[in-house]
Amino acid sequence: MFSLPASVRVVLATTPVDMRKSIDGLMALVRAEWGEDVYSGHLFAFVSRRGDRVKVLTWSRGGFVLLYKRLETGRFWLPPVDAGAQVVHLDATQLAMLLDGIDVAQVRRQPAWTPPGRTGT
Repeated sequence: MFSLPASVRVVLATTPVDMRKSIDGLMALVRAEWGEDVYSGHLFAFVSRRGDRVKVLTWSRGGFVLLYKRLETGRFWLPPVDAGAQVVHLDATQLAMLLDGIDVAQVRRQPAWTPPGRTGT
């Protein structure tokens, strides 16, 4: 796949998006409904109504990049979402699992290690 720096945010739409939308349509959604800066370099992910297609939009060095993945069988599993939320924020690992068709809600993470004498954040 690809690796992402820790500073890159991944923003996933919680409601299905019409996959006929092109870069301009997705860009308008990110700006108008989410109030996000489409030129930030962050990744904006969208899942289809049937859940078998994903588009990821990002800005990179003077142009937009649009990643599109369609599963031949099965569907993408969205992470748990708070009621009424328009978006959910993922990290790079969660995005990779989503794109691989792994149910993020069923995966348990080990607690993060912290040095003795420090409290976790």
